Amino acid sequence: MAFQYTIARRVETEGVGLHTAVRSRLKLAPAPPGTGIVFRRTDLDGFALEAHVRNVARVSYATSLMKQGVLLSTTEHVLAALYACGVDNVFVEIDALELPILDGSAQPFVKMLERAGLRRQRRRRTYLRVVKPLVVSDGDRMIGIYPGESFRVRCYVDYAHPKVGCQEVEIDVNRATFSKELATARTFGFMSDFEGLRAMGLIRGGSLENAIVLSENDILNGPVRFPDEFVRHKALDLIGDLALIGKPLKATVVAHKAGHALHTQLVTRLLADPSLWEVTTLDSQKVDSRSEKVISRPLVPARVPAAD
Repeated sequence: MAFQYTIARRVETEGVGLHTAVRSRLKLAPAPPGTGIVFRRTDLDGFALEAHVRNVARVSYATSLMKQGVLLSTTEHVLAALYACGVDNVFVEIDALELPILDGSAQPFVKMLERAGLRRQRRRRTYLRVVKPLVVSDGDRMIGIYPGESFRVRCYVDYAHPKVGCQEVEIDVNRATFSKELATARTFGFMSDFEGLRAMGLIRGGSLENAIVLSENDILNGPVRFPDEFVRHKALDLIGDLALIGKPLKATVVAHKAGHALHTQLVTRLLADPSLWEVTTLDSQKVDSRSEKVISRPLVPARVPAAD
C-alpha cells in the first residue's frame, strides 16, 4: 500500500487476561497519520505506551510493554492482527494491565478490524527494507532476517509430543493470507507445565476455551483448527513481535524454535544497526529515516524526439 491507513470507526470487545484473569474492555480508535500503534491505559488517565521495542518490559510467556513504570501485558495477538492487516495508525484503548485473550487467537481482532473498516490517510507509507542479513541464536534456537521485497516469514517448531512434533509453515504475510492461514491459530500449553506456571502467577485466566491444552499424549480440547496449528500460532506471535519495529517490513524472517525473547532481541539489534536496513516507499524510493522525505528518485530517461 502506498499510503498509510487507520480504521474508519471505533470498535470494542471485552474478555479476561490469560495470565491475570482480570476482565478488561479493549477499544480500537482511529489515529492521525504518523501516530503508529499506541496503547492507551484508560484506567490510568489514558497513559500512552507506544508499540515499539524500546518499551518492551518482559517476554517470557507473553510480550509486555512498560513505560515510566506503567505495564501492559500480552500485546502480541492484537499487534499481529494490526500489523498483518495493514493498519499503520491506531489507538488501542485498554482499561487494565493485560489485554483480553478472547479465544486465544488473533481472529477476534481481525473481526474487529472488519467491523471497523480501513480508511486511507494523506501520508505516504514508508517501509523498513532489510539490505543485509542478521542472525540471532541461543543454543539450538535461531532467528534470522534477510533481504526481501515482501514480508515473508518461515517458522519451525519441534516439541517432543505425539500430537505436535516437528512442524513448519512459510507464508507471504498480508491481510488475506494472515486472515486465512494464521489468524485462527490458538495459543497452547502443556498440562505438565500448569502447576509451575500457576506458581509463577501466570495463566490464571487460561481455560479450555482460550487455549489448546495438551496432556502427556493427547489434546484435551480438540479438534485442532489446522493439523499444524501449533507452528501457525508461533508464526502469529512472531508477526506480533515484529510489529515492534514500528514500520511495515520488506524482509524474509526465518525462526527456528524461537520465542518472544529471541524475536525482540532480533528487533532490538536490527534497529540498533542502520547499516542493515533503509527506509523506502512502496516503489523503493529511499527515504530519510528522520525526516521521512524522499532522498533519491529513480532516473527517468529524457524523451528523445522522433527523427524526421
